[in-house]
Amino acid sequence: MNNSKTINRWFVVFGAVLLQMCIGAIYTWSLFNQPLMDKFGWENSEVVLTYSIAVFVFAFSTIFSGRLQDKIGPKKVATIGAILYGGGIMLASTATSLMQLYIYYGVIAGAGVGFAYVCPLSTCVKWFPEKKGFITGIAVGAFGLGSLVFKSAIQYFVSNSGVSATFLYLGAIYAVLGLIGAQFLILPPAGYGVSANNAKATKENDMKVGEMLRTKSFYFVWVMFLFGCMSGLLVIGLAKDIGIKLAGLDATTAANAVAMIALFNAGGRLIWGTLSDKLGRIKVVTMMFIITAVSMVAMSVLTLNFVTFFAALAGIAFCFGGFLAVFPTITGEYFGIKNLGANYGVVYQAYGVAALVGPMIVAKVGGLKPTFLIAAAFAIIGVALTFIVKAPVANLSSVKQTKLHPLKR
Repeated sequence: MNNSKTINRWFVVFGAVLLQMCIGAIYTWSLFNQPLMDKFGWENSEVVLTYSIAVFVFAFSTIFSGRLQDKIGPKKVATIGAILYGGGIMLASTATSLMQLYIYYGVIAGAGVGFAYVCPLSTCVKWFPEKKGFITGIAVGAFGLGSLVFKSAIQYFVSNSGVSATFLYLGAIYAVLGLIGAQFLILPPAGYGVSANNAKATKENDMKVGEMLRTKSFYFVWVMFLFGCMSGLLVIGLAKDIGIKLAGLDATTAANAVAMIALFNAGGRLIWGTLSDKLGRIKVVTMMFIITAVSMVAMSVLTLNFVTFFAALAGIAFCFGGFLAVFPTITGEYFGIKNLGANYGVVYQAYGVAALVGPMIVAKVGGLKPTFLIAAAFAIIGVALTFIVKAPVANLSSVKQTKLHPLKR
């Protein structure tokens, strides 16, 4: 497997999918809220904060993991990530205080997700330069599918062994499967997929982080990504709670929201990623912002029941997955593939900030429905930004990338 010249590139995809499904199980957090509250007597907001910390640390650590994997290779960095992620969750099984839970699950496991997350994306894109949106959709789709794959196991363990033991079992499973997947993340040979005709253009497009930060395009992309992630992260972390409090669902039915979110999240990543190859990246971002805004308004103004709750949630999850599939590709096409790991690590900070902004707005306005309206307003602003953002001038030298320019929507 060390010979990157002979490895079948679909083995790389297999490793990426296996690893991404494991770390994507972080989206099952709403299943742990009530069991932790029941066992330790903690408040809901205190327990939910664990998820916000994990997502923030996850996003923040991609700054370092992205740079590191560009230097030492994705396999080593993904291996570190699998160990941190599985080990952190296993340590969470010993937590008896909120601070321990925050450190073990929020910081250590969150960092593990961050170290592992960028590696499959940048590796797969380099193996499939002819269909970047499609392959990115598969890689991040597996991340979104993780919560569905592990949902039943988590519910079984919690019911039969308790929440603490569940962390121990899950941590061991994630570590083993994640380590196996990491070993398949081999980079393609130098110059793979680059023809003589576009080699010069590709070189011109390869910006380092400092060069990227000096472009206006970066800041537009970053803010758009922030607004795109905000609604999805908000409802994913509170899906079960929203179903019980606002839609009047019983706990079991509300828990099914986790599985539904996973399906639409994963489906959105693959479908929107594929559509972006055909329609253009920015055009599909516009469409996703519109659907998100409509869904968030519906969550706020409608009297939620089984149908309206799941329909709105499906729209939000479907587009949330799409944002996470399309923005890595936008980053690669705007700022180059060579330093995609480092560059996307910086762009991805918008995701981490979005994870904190949602709960802060909930606490400030004192309710979920007003928060949904605010998130909808941000999505509408996102629509406007898609008509303003422009690719860096250097990137326009490539014919394939001109569709990113707003004139080529």
